[in-house]
Amino acid sequence: MTQPVPKPRLIQHPAQRRTLVVLSIGQALGGVGNGVAVGVGSLLVEQVTGDAAFAGLAATLLTLGGAILAVPLARLATRRGRRAALTTGALIGLAGTSTIVVGGTLDAWPIALAGFLLLGASMAVNLQSRFAATDLSVRSRRGRDLSLVVWMTTIGVVAGPQLIPPGDAIGVALGLPHLVGAYVIVGAMQALTAAALAIGLRPDPLLTAQAMRGDEPGTSTAAATKTRLLDHPRALLAIVVVASAHATMVGIMALTPVHLEHAGHSLTGIAITMSAHTAGMYALSPVFGVLADRMGRVQTILVGQALLVGSIVVNVALPADLAPLSLALLGLGWSAATVAGSTLVSESAPDRARPRIQGRSDLVQGLTGAAAGAIAGPILGLAGYAGLSLAMAAFVVAGCVAAIAATRPGRDRAPQPTATSTSGPVQDAPSGALRDATTVDGAPRRPLEDHP
Repeated sequence: MTQPVPKPRLIQHPAQRRTLVVLSIGQALGGVGNGVAVGVGSLLVEQVTGDAAFAGLAATLLTLGGAILAVPLARLATRRGRRAALTTGALIGLAGTSTIVVGGTLDAWPIALAGFLLLGASMAVNLQSRFAATDLSVRSRRGRDLSLVVWMTTIGVVAGPQLIPPGDAIGVALGLPHLVGAYVIVGAMQALTAAALAIGLRPDPLLTAQAMRGDEPGTSTAAATKTRLLDHPRALLAIVVVASAHATMVGIMALTPVHLEHAGHSLTGIAITMSAHTAGMYALSPVFGVLADRMGRVQTILVGQALLVGSIVVNVALPADLAPLSLALLGLGWSAATVAGSTLVSESAPDRARPRIQGRSDLVQGLTGAAAGAIAGPILGLAGYAGLSLAMAAFVVAGCVAAIAATRPGRDRAPQPTATSTSGPVQDAPSGALRDATTVDGAPRRPLEDHP
């Protein structure tokens, strides 16, 4: 009588735990810098330009800089791994911070705006870190692993805005103009982020995943796979979801400090409001990750769209004193749509083309957010804060339509390539036989001992 073959036990790759820890540390450190930069950016731009209509350029250039660098950093990740790409992005962000300090000190708005564009690299690092969390992840835990890295940003972005008043005081004591001193803190956090990623992200998760599927680590094999977004309609729809949620968030968030300042709120009150927003963006992301894994990606996306609608309703119908509630709902809606949508992006593309499609997702997300930030200032001037919130509802509608379309038949996960490489057959990474008949995702793989 033959013995039944035991069902393979699904486990994470042994390096996944370390990868998540290092990425989480980088997110926490970078989040402090991003929290300060976003919280005071619009005020600094208004100060150096002398015109509130240009205040939205801070968020616009941050997101635009992240978008511009998204694809180059994704290509660098394909060739050199996540460690090289993420460390490079953090160092570019450090250069951007130094440029902002110089421009703010000299009251030279072109230099300051150029610094915001370079600092956008920190946004690209933030976005690509969440994808790096899925390189070695089991499919059934992909949403949770991604959301864990997103969640760790909570530490930084909640604490960051609270450092604006003391950072400003320190800067004034050092002879720097008002608001400029806060960016000294941003620079320090970017330097620590780069050090943490460069030292700790070993082994590199993407290079390890490439080795597991039989590719030579660090070689680009995406040419054998279709990488046009139109060839992967479900991934394209997921990108629309993520981009529309990001545009809604940037459009409203970027001008909230200006709106509150004009309404007579103190710098401390503005900081509290921005902390509520960033807490909403990140604090409950693990909950949305679990929902994405258990309830479904699209269902979780629709929950996020409902939360975004709630934020808009508060802005339109309730007084400015409830801005923390509105911004918290805005952050929660962004979190749900981004966690579930990013997970859908990762699993809707072939493995070999996945880093490039992820980079294009960040590109579209950044460009859409930049566009929303660019139009937010003029809309605020013409229609007020309530009118701005209603205008951003158009992006919510686009996200809902894309999410529903992703459920249509024929939008399934793209098939994996069947081409072979010099190292062996193409297989679905990062899962496979590790040792003692255990596998990841149930797919056959070379033994763990064969992995570099």
